[in-house]
Amino acid sequence: MKRRTFLTTLILFLACFYAGILVISTTTYRDTVRRAKEQCAGEHYFIVSGFVKDVAALHSRGVDYTQSLDGLMRPYGLLAKNQNASLMLYDDGQRVYSNMSGSGGHTLRELKDDNRLVYADKAENKTYMEVIGRLPEPYDRFIVVYRSDISAIISAWERMKNTLFASGLILSCFLALCLLFLLERLFRPLSEISRTSQRIASGNFRDTRLVVSGNDELTEMARSFNHMADEIQCQMAELTAAAQNRQLFIDNFAHELRTPLTAIYGYAEYIQKAVTTEDDRQFAIECILMESSRIQNMAGQLMELASLRSDQIHMKVLAVPELFNAVGRTMQPRAAEKEVCLRFLCELATLRGDANLLESLLINLIDNGIKACETEGKITVCAAMQEKNPVITVSDNGKGMPGELLDQITEPYYRIEKSRGRRDGGAGLGLAICKQIALQHGGELSFSSHPGKGTTATIIFTTP
Repeated sequence: MKRRTFLTTLILFLACFYAGILVISTTTYRDTVRRAKEQCAGEHYFIVSGFVKDVAALHSRGVDYTQSLDGLMRPYGLLAKNQNASLMLYDDGQRVYSNMSGSGGHTLRELKDDNRLVYADKAENKTYMEVIGRLPEPYDRFIVVYRSDISAIISAWERMKNTLFASGLILSCFLALCLLFLLERLFRPLSEISRTSQRIASGNFRDTRLVVSGNDELTEMARSFNHMADEIQCQMAELTAAAQNRQLFIDNFAHELRTPLTAIYGYAEYIQKAVTTEDDRQFAIECILMESSRIQNMAGQLMELASLRSDQIHMKVLAVPELFNAVGRTMQPRAAEKEVCLRFLCELATLRGDANLLESLLINLIDNGIKACETEGKITVCAAMQEKNPVITVSDNGKGMPGELLDQITEPYYRIEKSRGRRDGGAGLGLAICKQIALQHGGELSFSSHPGKGTTATIIFTTP
């Protein structure tokens, strides 16, 4: 593109530039010829006027002037010679006087309608301006020819023309170099954009940015390009993270399925091939039913998670004390079984949402708190307003977790302690479901935790 731009611009410039020189040269030539014509015509008129006066003076005295034509013309011939011109006198077409050196070399042109003829002529590599004029009556049989050599004037014009074209050539070369330098400067950002685009296309997103300097259109384009590269990098990072999470989900799901399926297959093969007592068969069947129930529970949780991501919930005003009572009736027996104190603090009267989903959210969070607590642990569920937003917190004084793991605990099948999840019958989907329920309510689920001090789950609702 740079080459095409350079050639196109250069050709257009040279065409316009040399067209201008040609117009100037032509105009100058015409003006030069016009001035030469005017000068020769004026000198011819001066000589003819003087010659007519001299002839008339002789004629008035009764002197035969035809015998004195050579003497009468000689002073005018000397005057013309000083002007680098030739002077000739014709009588009825016959040359009777000439100050030209030698003889011949000139043919009288015929006068037609006008008594004067002015024209340029070339002969012997020289340019002449010739004025042919007939004398007024009663001397109209005489014709005076004034022939001026204007070769010096034409040579001066040609030198001027050649100088213009030579200067134009030098100037064109200089301007071509300037144009090439300018285009190089102008296209340098585009070349850099092209190279940067190729690096981005090859997957190199880091440190692949354009230098932004100045305040013109190219700078704005560079700024927009960098913004686009940042957006692409962010999206690629998100896609990479999503792909990694999806692969992690598949790996964890396969791992979770392998354990119960291995148990089911083992016990089924044991019943089929081994000689067993009725108690052994009953134990194997109970294990198969327990692992099958675990797979069924996992499938149900997956269906619930998929449903939460695709369906729209129906929001209505809920009484928060009634919501806490329903959750307490469900979770108090499990908390008492592990000797954990479960306490509800309600400073919020109402909340918009789906009662069943919010119960599931709180039950999952409380259940995780019970699993994390030792005997005589404490779990506190609190509802209040914070900065005009309803907030529910679930706090425990259990084992806690490192802060760098808090962003991962809501991923499906993620568990800090793998063995604990299987022992307690969980599949690692509870917090993923909690996060999705919070998002469906226009809320945000976050965690804060310290090892040995417990964990606090916070749900901030944007709906009143």
